[in-house]
Amino acid sequence: MTGKQILLDAIKGKETERTAWLPFVGCHGGFLIEKTATEYLKSADLIIEGLKKAKSLYNPDGLPVMFDLQIEAEILGCSLHWADEVPPAVTSHPLAQGKKIADLPELDETKGRFPIVVEALKTLKKDIGDDTALYGLICGPFTLALHLLGNDIFLDMYDEEDEVCAVIDYCADICIKSADIYLDHGADVIAVVDPMTSQISPDHFAQFVTPFMNKVYDHIRARGGISSIFVCGDVTRNLEVMTQTTADNISVDEQIDMTHLRQLCEAQGKSFGGNIKLTAVLLLGDESDAKMETLDIMEKSGSKGFILAPGCDLPYAVPVKNLQAVSEMVHDEYAREAAKSLQAKDADSFDDVELPDYHGARAVVVDVITLDSTSCAPCQYMMEAVQKAADKTMVKVWINEHKIKVREGIGMMVKLGVKNLPTICINGEPTFASIIPDQTTLVKAIEQAAMAKMSVRA
Repeated sequence: MTGKQILLDAIKGKETERTAWLPFVGCHGGFLIEKTATEYLKSADLIIEGLKKAKSLYNPDGLPVMFDLQIEAEILGCSLHWADEVPPAVTSHPLAQGKKIADLPELDETKGRFPIVVEALKTLKKDIGDDTALYGLICGPFTLALHLLGNDIFLDMYDEEDEVCAVIDYCADICIKSADIYLDHGADVIAVVDPMTSQISPDHFAQFVTPFMNKVYDHIRARGGISSIFVCGDVTRNLEVMTQTTADNISVDEQIDMTHLRQLCEAQGKSFGGNIKLTAVLLLGDESDAKMETLDIMEKSGSKGFILAPGCDLPYAVPVKNLQAVSEMVHDEYAREAAKSLQAKDADSFDDVELPDYHGARAVVVDVITLDSTSCAPCQYMMEAVQKAADKTMVKVWINEHKIKVREGIGMMVKLGVKNLPTICINGEPTFASIIPDQTTLVKAIEQAAMAKMSVRA
C-alpha cells in the first residue's frame, strides 16, 4: 500500500497499518535547497525542487503544495512584507482603507501567484502524485476577512455584525474559488487554514465561522474532494465547535490535548491530525526530543483516523535530522522500540533568563509571547493590537516581543507561566491568553496596571 493511500485512509477515518505522516513543508523547502523564503515562494521550479527534496529526506505520505496564507490576500489588494526565513506578512487592509467589496479584484488561477501554484501542482502530481497525497492549503474565511479589514474586525463583530458577516461570506466565496483551482489540477485534500479563529469565543465561532466554513466544505464534498479544517494556535475552547463543522478532518497545533481531540473527533466521526511542537522540539530540540515527542503523540492518538503532522508550517531552518527522526519513528517499528528506552533529557531551568524589573520600571511593561509575529497571523495581529493600544493611551508603555523560536523566548514563556500562544502579559502577569482584546479593553488593562503600580509606590 502506498503512503498516499495510508494517508487518504486515515483522513477518511479508517484504521491504518501504520501512522500517516504529513510534514507541512512550506518555506522550509527553501531551506532544503538553500534559497530564501521569498525566492522559494515566488518560483514554481524552486517549490518543485524543495518538495522533491523533502520527499527524499522525510519519506512523507503527503505534502502541501504551498504553505502561504497570503496568496488570496495579495490578489485582493493587500500589501505584503517579504522576508528571508518566513512567509510574507500582510501590511495593509483594503476594506479598512475605504474600499468596498465590489472594488476588490477578481480571483482566478491567472492572478497573483496562483500560476506558480498551478504549475507546481501539475508537475508534482505527475512526478510524485502516485504515492504522495498533495494538499491544497487555502486561507480560511475568517483569517482572510481579517486580512481585508484589519484588527477592527474584533470590535466590529459586536457593533457591525451584519457587515462583518457579509465580508466573511465574500471570503468564503473566495475560498471556494481557491479550492476549485486546487481541485481542478488534482489536489487530493483541501485544507482550509484559519489561524485567527483561535482568537475568538465558541459563540463567535458558531456565528462568524461555522456557516461560512461549512459553505466551503460542502462545496468541496460536492466536487468529490476531501477537506480539513486546520487551525494554528490554541483553539482548545473551540475544539467542540470545530468538530461540529462539515469538514472531514481536524488538524491542530501543539497546544491541543490530543487525547481530548481524539474523543471529540470520534464522537463526530471525524479524523484528526497534529501536533508535533515546532520550536521546542523540531527547531531547537535534537533527534531524541523528536523521537520522544512523536512516540507520545502516536500513543495518545491511536491508529484510526489519525495523521501525524507538525503543529503548523515548519520553521525555515528546522534541522533535517530532527524531521528524519520523526520519519524513522513512523516507518521503523524496531527503531520505535529502541527509542522507547531512551530517557528524555533534563528540562532546561532557564536560570540565565531574567525577567524585567516590573516594579522598578518607569513604564507599564507589556511582554507578548509569540511564535513569531512575522510568520504567525495571530501573533502579528496581537502585536499590532498592543502597539495601537500603546499609541492611544497616555501611559508610558514598553513593549517586548518574545519569540519562542529562540531559547530566550521559551525561557520567558516558562518564567511568566504562559501556557498558550500568543499571550499578552502586563507587568509580568499573563492577561490575555490566545485572544486578541479589542482596543478599548486593552487600553483599560494597561491603564489599570499603571494605576496599580503607582498605588504600590505610594
